[in-house]
Amino acid sequence: MSAPTHQAMDDGPDQPHRWYSTNLVGVPAPVLASTGFNAHPTRLSIAGVRQTQAGLFALLERSRDLNEAGDMFVHYLATAFGLRKPDPQALAAMGPAEQRRWRSSWRTLLQGWGMDANGPAGAVLKGWVESRFGLVPSYHKAPLERFPSPAWVGYLEEKAASRHHSNNILQQLDLLYEFCQWALQRFPLPGDAAPSEHLHLWRGSNRCEEQLINGSLQLRRCTVRLNNIVSFSLSPEDAACFGDWVFEALVPTCKVLVFPGLLPGHVLRGEQEVLALGGDYEVVARYA
Repeated sequence: MSAPTHQAMDDGPDQPHRWYSTNLVGVPAPVLASTGFNAHPTRLSIAGVRQTQAGLFALLERSRDLNEAGDMFVHYLATAFGLRKPDPQALAAMGPAEQRRWRSSWRTLLQGWGMDANGPAGAVLKGWVESRFGLVPSYHKAPLERFPSPAWVGYLEEKAASRHHSNNILQQLDLLYEFCQWALQRFPLPGDAAPSEHLHLWRGSNRCEEQLINGSLQLRRCTVRLNNIVSFSLSPEDAACFGDWVFEALVPTCKVLVFPGLLPGHVLRGEQEVLALGGDYEVVARYA
């Protein structure tokens, strides 16, 4: 079945995705969000990140495997952004704002996403995707439809709140994305023979009718519009834990921000979660 409500919503001039223009990857947002791009992706890079952090990527080239590269990356960001908790004496000598500075990090942000993708951490991640890729979120606690609306106001307040949005958090995420892309070009995921342009992933969902823009769930093959950043799973069994329907999709590696094994420690590993950019995806749907 088609979804005329989506079509009507698309035509309105007060839809943010119609007037949002920020993009730092050189691919227009409507193209990046399309099924055509997913079928024939190109490499993406956030403007200036690798050039301004050339020392990090030169260091990474010396790594022998992904584990070593991950340790290098974490150590580099801890040093560059002051992410290690100061000792009690140093902490006491700091002002209130400086005492909290080290808490705002890529790691705490991903942990917050893992607990609640519609919480403050999720808002910051969605805002980062907006500013770097031009992809506007479609959901945060509620559908983000006409602008302005209470849902939009709530999202904007959360993405700008200082709880997570400090300590150059967007620049930390820029480096995380570029590190992930660097790793995907050199190391295959577990179970893959070699690096690939796509990852075969699954996503569990309960909001299927809202996301459907073409085709039919009953006929299995359809096109869905996903939020600007979403979680996928490495297996249909893991995905089934998150919804009554499971979508099977080929996700371009250039849309991936985090995958299991990329980083040391427990970062989204419990659910074997892949965090990736959304948009329109052609999927095979099945009832879990």
